[in-house]
Amino acid sequence: MVSEKDLELDNTVQAFQESLLEHVRYSIGKAWTDLLPRELFYAVALAARDRIMDRLLETEDRYRQSDAKRVYYLSMEFLMGRSLGNNLINMGAFEVCRDALIEMGVDFEEVREIEPDAALGNGGLGRLAACFLDSLATLDMPGFGYGINYEYGLFKQVIRNGSQKEDPDHWLAYGTPWEIKRPDYACQIPVYGRIESAQGGQFQYHPNWKDAKIVIGVPHDFPIVGYGGRTVNYLRLYTASSSQEFDMDIFNGGDYMKAVEQKITSETISKVLYPSDSVKSGRELRLMQEYFLVACAIKDIIRRYHKTHDDFQPFASKVAIQLNDTHPTLAIAELMRVLIDEKELDWDAAWETTQATFGYTNHTLMAEALERWPVSLLEQVVPRHLQIIREINRRFLERVAMVWPEDFERAKRMSIITEDGDPQVRMAHLSIVGSHSVNGVSALHTELVKHSLVPDFYQLWPEKFNNKTNGVTQRRWLLKANRALAKLISSTIGDGWIMELDELRELEQYAEVKQFQQEFRSIKHANKERLAKVIKDTCAITVDPDSLFDVHIKRMHEYKRQLLNCMRIIHDYFSLVEDNRTPVVPRTYIFAGKAAPGYWAAKQIIKLINNLGQVINHDPRANEYIKVVFIPDYRVSLAEKIIPAANLSEQISTAGMEASGTGNMKFAMNGALTMGTLDGANIEIKEEVGDDNIFIFGLTAPEIQAMREANSYNPWDYYYRDARLKRVMDSLNSDRFNPGEPGLFNWLFYAILNYGDHYYHLADLPSYIEAQERAGQEYLNQEEWSRKAILNVARTGKFSSDRTVLEYAREIWNIKRYMRNVE
Repeated sequence: MVSEKDLELDNTVQAFQESLLEHVRYSIGKAWTDLLPRELFYAVALAARDRIMDRLLETEDRYRQSDAKRVYYLSMEFLMGRSLGNNLINMGAFEVCRDALIEMGVDFEEVREIEPDAALGNGGLGRLAACFLDSLATLDMPGFGYGINYEYGLFKQVIRNGSQKEDPDHWLAYGTPWEIKRPDYACQIPVYGRIESAQGGQFQYHPNWKDAKIVIGVPHDFPIVGYGGRTVNYLRLYTASSSQEFDMDIFNGGDYMKAVEQKITSETISKVLYPSDSVKSGRELRLMQEYFLVACAIKDIIRRYHKTHDDFQPFASKVAIQLNDTHPTLAIAELMRVLIDEKELDWDAAWETTQATFGYTNHTLMAEALERWPVSLLEQVVPRHLQIIREINRRFLERVAMVWPEDFERAKRMSIITEDGDPQVRMAHLSIVGSHSVNGVSALHTELVKHSLVPDFYQLWPEKFNNKTNGVTQRRWLLKANRALAKLISSTIGDGWIMELDELRELEQYAEVKQFQQEFRSIKHANKERLAKVIKDTCAITVDPDSLFDVHIKRMHEYKRQLLNCMRIIHDYFSLVEDNRTPVVPRTYIFAGKAAPGYWAAKQIIKLINNLGQVINHDPRANEYIKVVFIPDYRVSLAEKIIPAANLSEQISTAGMEASGTGNMKFAMNGALTMGTLDGANIEIKEEVGDDNIFIFGLTAPEIQAMREANSYNPWDYYYRDARLKRVMDSLNSDRFNPGEPGLFNWLFYAILNYGDHYYHLADLPSYIEAQERAGQEYLNQEEWSRKAILNVARTGKFSSDRTVLEYAREIWNIKRYMRNVE
C-alpha cells in the first residue's frame, strides 16, 4: 500500500518535473526542445497518470479486502469532457503542475487547451453519468461505469452558411493518455446465428447458439479520480474488434476481401455514437451497439464476482447494476441467459437474482424516445435473448391476469411485446419488469412517470417507483469551471462546500454586502470578457461584456423550444426597429447545441438562429442593443467557458416534457438567474432559491394536459388576438430573415398554426415576453441583481450529484463507503 507520506513526497514541483522529463524522454521518445504541443500535453498527462495509478490500485485492493458490494452504471454515453485539469484538481496537484510548468517556461493553460474533449457522449444523459462517477469516487464508494469506446463520438459540428454540417470528431486520432488497455479481459460476444433446441440432464432445455459471429470486446479503463485523491475508480470502455481466429480461417481460404470486410463490419460497432436509425442498417448497428455494451459488461461483472464467490445465491448482495435509460435494457435478458444457459440456475432463481440486481432510471416522457425494437430484428441479431424476453413476457402477463382477470386491454397496454402490426419489444416495459427499482429524475417527472407514462405498472408495483432528483458535481462545474468564483467563496466561508455543497448556504449572509457584491460582479465580468474572446475567435462576432448575456445552450430539440427564444428575439427586434422601443438593457443572445443529423426541424432552427444573427448583427439600428450568436460544436469544455459568464439561463421547455435538466443547476451554481417554465428540476430550483430570485412564465404541465384532453388549444386564436404574435409569425412566413433563400422558414408558420403547435409556442410567448421585460428591468439595478445571483449560488446545495448518489446508494444500490486508511 502506498503511504500518505509517499503521496505527499510525490506531489511536489520537483517530483512532477522529474516525472514529466522522464516521460518526454522514455514515453514520447524526444528531447524537450523538440516536443510538439500535443506531445507536451501527452507527457504532462502521463506524469499525472502515474500518480493516479498508485491510487487506483490501492482503491481496488481496499474494495477487494472488504468484499465490497459494487454498483455498475451502464450507459450508452459518458460525456467526460477534458480530464487533465479535473484530475489535477481532484488529486490536489493543480497548483503543483502549474508551477512546475511555469518554471520550465510553459503556459499551463495552453497545455490544457490542447486536450480534446473525450467524444463519448452527447447531452445531459452522458453528462449526468460522468457527474455520478465523480461523486461515487469522491464519496469513496465502489462504483464503476461501463460504456463504449467510441472512436469518433457523435460528430464535430461546423456551421456553413448558417447550417449545421457534421464532420468526424476523431478525438482518438493521436490516442489518449488516460485510457489503460486491458486485453487480458477481452470478451467474446456472439451475435446473429440461430438457436437449436437440445435436451440436457433431467429433460432440461439446453439451447445451442449455432452459426453465431463472434465480436471481441477489448476493455480500456478510464480512471475516475475522487476529490482528495483518496479513491480512484474507473470507467471501463469497450472497443469492438473482429475475431482473429475466424478472420484467419477466411483469409487463409483465399477470400481476402471478405476477411477484410468482416473485420471492418465488426469494428464499426464502436466507431460512432448513435448511428442514424432512419435506415435499416443504422437501426441494426444501434441494436448491435446496445447488445455489445451489455454483453461485455455482464461478462466482466461476472468474471470479477467469480474472483471471490462461486455460488450465485449472494450475487445481488454483491452486485448492483443501474440502467441509465433504456439503451442498456438488454442487460436483463443477457444476465438471465448467462445464469440459465451457462451457470445452470433454474428460471425462478435466475429471475429473482436478476430483479434484485437491476435498477432502472427513466429519463424521458416522450413516446418517440422510449425505445422499441422490432421482434424480427432481435431475432436476427440476438435470437436467444428474444426467446428469453418472450418467456419473461409470458410469465409477466400471467401475473397481470391474476391481478386484473379479463382485463385484456390492460394486458395489451402492459405487454412487453406489442401485438399490433409489426411486433416490437418495449424496452421501457422490460426495464420495469426486470428491475426492483424504477426512478424518475425530478419530482414532477417522477409523478408523471407514475400517473401518465406507465400508470398500470405503478398500480401493480407502487413500491418500485421512487424519485432521485438529478445533480451535478460542483468540483467540475464550479471549482474547475469558475476558479475565481470558487476562490472567492472559499476565502469567504471556507472550502467545505467542495465536499458538502449545502455549506454554500453560508453565503446568504454576504448577499447584501457591498464589497462581496463588487467582487462577485468583477468575477462575472471577467468571465464574460473571456467568453467574448471565444465568440470573437470562433464566430467573428464582437459582443459587449457589459450587455446582459442571455444564454440558451443545450441539445437542439423542439420541446426545448429554442424556437420560442427565436420568436422572442424577433419580437424584441421589431419593437426596436419598427416601434422605436429601445430595450431597457442591451442583450447578447448566446446559443449552442447540436441537432441529431437526421433531425431536420432542429437543424432548421439552427439555421434560423444564424439567420437572425446575420440580419440583426448587421443592422445599425439594432446591433448596439441586440446581438445573436450561435457558438458551434457545443461540448463540455465550451460549456465550462459559457456557463460562468451567463447572466440569464434559458430553461424554457414545454411544461411536462423535460425530465429534469442539469444545465439549469450548473447555471444557478455559477450565479445566473433562471428564466424558465415550471418543468423538470426548474420547480425544485424555484423552491430552493425562492420565487423572487427566478423568472417563471408559461403554462403548467396540468394546464397543458387539460388543454390536450379538451382539444381546446387553437394557435390561430393567439395569432389573431395578439398583434405582437401575428407580426412574429408573419415574418417567418415572409423572407424577412432569409433574403436570397425564398420561403425557407415558411414551414414554421404552417407547422405552428395549421398543425397544432404541439409545443405550445404561441400559448407561452406572451408571458415569456413579459417575463423577459421584468428581467431586463431588474438587470438595470446591478446591486439587486447581484444579490439575487449570490442567493442562487448559496441555495444550490440540493443540486450536488453527491446528494443524488447518496440517495441511490442508500435506497436502491445498498452500497457503502470504504474510506482509505491513512498511514
